[in-house]
Amino acid sequence: MSGERRLQPIPRNPTTTTSTTTISTNTEVLRAWERFVQGEDDIYGVRPEVAISWKRSRDQYRVNPFLSEVPNAVSQVTHSLDQDVVFAELGFCAAAMAHEVADAGGVVTIADANGRVLSAWGDKTTRSIASAGGLAPWFCWSESAVGTNSMGTALTSHSAVMIEQSEHWCQAFHDWSCGAIAVRDLVTREPLAVLNISSWRKGLPLSARRWLEKSAAHTQNSLRKRAQDSGSELLAAYADARGQSTRPLVAVDPAGAVVIADDVASVMLGVPANMPAVDPVVRWTPQLPSLIHAARYATKQATSDPGWTGSTQIFTSLADQPSLIGIRPVFLHGYLIGHLISFGASDDEQFPQTEIGAVMPGKARRIVALREENRMVLLGTAEVAVAESDGSQVWLHTDEGRLPAALSGLDKLETDLADTGGFLRVHRQYLVNLSRVREVERHDKGELLLVMDDPENTMIPVSRRNTAAVRRALNI
Repeated sequence: MSGERRLQPIPRNPTTTTSTTTISTNTEVLRAWERFVQGEDDIYGVRPEVAISWKRSRDQYRVNPFLSEVPNAVSQVTHSLDQDVVFAELGFCAAAMAHEVADAGGVVTIADANGRVLSAWGDKTTRSIASAGGLAPWFCWSESAVGTNSMGTALTSHSAVMIEQSEHWCQAFHDWSCGAIAVRDLVTREPLAVLNISSWRKGLPLSARRWLEKSAAHTQNSLRKRAQDSGSELLAAYADARGQSTRPLVAVDPAGAVVIADDVASVMLGVPANMPAVDPVVRWTPQLPSLIHAARYATKQATSDPGWTGSTQIFTSLADQPSLIGIRPVFLHGYLIGHLISFGASDDEQFPQTEIGAVMPGKARRIVALREENRMVLLGTAEVAVAESDGSQVWLHTDEGRLPAALSGLDKLETDLADTGGFLRVHRQYLVNLSRVREVERHDKGELLLVMDDPENTMIPVSRRNTAAVRRALNI
């Protein structure tokens, strides 16, 4: 194919020095890879995050592990203002590290949310080798295109991803060790860009992960300031609309999280009334899945058509009949920052519930947990009583005991389960299945403690800011 780069396996360098432990580990992974690409499911000795990526590469994306060419990236891609900010911030970080990376014989790359490499820095010789294999600008490294690799796999993860040698899905990259981390939109949690460091025929330095995490954190701080400014502008738009109408009103961000709701709307949504949440990290999750879907549908429509407004019907806990809602997108300097949703109002486009993917509580859903090194457990939502955050790791309290979740980050799990209507964030560290709450303890100062019906009768504290939402959800 014209313009594509061939993935030619590079001959082993007999002078390369590698530790016995590394050789042994890589040999074990290579043997597992050879079995897996032949259709076996025995992946003993392979890290869970790599095993899950291999499974996607083989069964979902059907990527040829003996792929001979890296595909071209899509030439015309529109980037948001936040993405441009991220590219600039990451470029500054990469350029600052270019000399040190070059001295270590490495290459640093930046790719967009589609896996398209935008730029590269580092050792001249290594860059030449990388470029010959397609690890260069304008080639696509999404997981769906070339299987397990640090950039593509990081775009599916909420933490840094390190992929060493035979952990790569394509055989042609078994001489490379790579690490990457995605920078995500603080509101939608969707990836904006990915920062990567690669080394040929040797492992990455121990400092690589830390550097990736610090670079991503620095960039996220810039995004957080922008998101807070957008939240303040959305509050101003809400105040202006509040003064012109008496209908119940709520302001939500592009992902459907509540920035502020009035007295009536707050009851329907199960969030505090008239309590602004400008910071994207502490915004309220409405206990009304259909409203979240409506907001996300509106985001999709308004992004492609800035003049769009719409309305639909959703069910609330206050009436047996559906309520009409009107949605008006809010922009700042041409950039979508959220929506004003008023109850009982009707705007231009009428779209049915099927368009917003309305999902009733109890809809079948699977939560993936891990058991041992090479086994994934597919759990129904009813089997999970509590999800607990421990840093980036999420632990699931289930009928089979405490199991690690396959994904990273409690925010991601909360978003994935939002449309089930059955899970509620009661604390920064805890997401609970409301149907699994057995008892509620009330303490002297009004604090609540939930006792779950899992085998351990796990006790979950309710944070002060979530107490009202828990009371409404449990009707207490």
